[in-house]
Amino acid sequence: MKNDLSVPDLTGKLAVVTGASDGIGLGLAVRLAQAGADLVLPVRNPVKGNAAVTRIHAAAPGAVVGLRELDLASLDSVAALADKLNAEGRPVHILVNNAGVMTPPTRHTTADGLELQFGTNHVGHMALVGRLLPLLRAGQARITTMSSSAARTGKIDWEDLQSERKYSPIRSYGMSKLANLIFGLELDRRSQAAGWGIVSNVAHPGTTLTNLYASGPNMGRQRPSPHEAIMKRLFRLGLFVQTVDKGMLPALYAATSPNAQGGRFYGPDGLGQFTGAPTELAVYKRARDEAAAARLWDVSERLAGVTFDA
Repeated sequence: MKNDLSVPDLTGKLAVVTGASDGIGLGLAVRLAQAGADLVLPVRNPVKGNAAVTRIHAAAPGAVVGLRELDLASLDSVAALADKLNAEGRPVHILVNNAGVMTPPTRHTTADGLELQFGTNHVGHMALVGRLLPLLRAGQARITTMSSSAARTGKIDWEDLQSERKYSPIRSYGMSKLANLIFGLELDRRSQAAGWGIVSNVAHPGTTLTNLYASGPNMGRQRPSPHEAIMKRLFRLGLFVQTVDKGMLPALYAATSPNAQGGRFYGPDGLGQFTGAPTELAVYKRARDEAAAARLWDVSERLAGVTFDA
């Protein structure tokens, strides 16, 4: 695939992108708006959200952009957003589950007592999809869930999903991103089996220079984490790190291309999947176990307080 993509005409389509106040989410929102899509941007920080809207309008004058409040670390917040969108009743055609938190140095929890990374990255997004299911079905939606190459070494610890016995920033992040990958693939299987008309796939951005390398690793720290400085240095050296404009391309392809399919995994084609043009990737081994996927689905439904069958 090329190092950039042409996006089909999305005029009249409604796209919802979580985590679009900066980074990859904002880059995706700009490209979707430029292709004619109307946008709903659920954000946690309204100041950053308004700045993102200004940037989108600068790149796509006349774009229709609506801000909504969403904290994926609160299931009440997820339910409140879904209630508003369901009441408005407009079908959703594209949903990108992009928001996330990465590697806080100490264990934090969501408003519902879940480990922050697993609860935000996976459970919060599953709750959002479950509660928006009527609108997603009505729009015959394409759902793209953002995973990470960290899912390759991630492992679902069934005895310690919330990292209560042992917390490791990287271990917990890898588990949450593996859960994202498993969820996106299982959602497509269930959509096909139940006739929901939803196409679900998964993407990962490689190593992309975004605010994630500062916000998560600095949580609860008195001194700045070295993560961001290291990433910026590698970027300046042209080693293993790419720009947002490049890193967003796998998700953009997965969410919009007529050639992207459900049940597939997209990411960079370069060495180690750090950087490169978007391509279809082999699904990581631990995400291929359909029995484990069904088990995670059942557990996650209970944690998220949603029932897709209903």
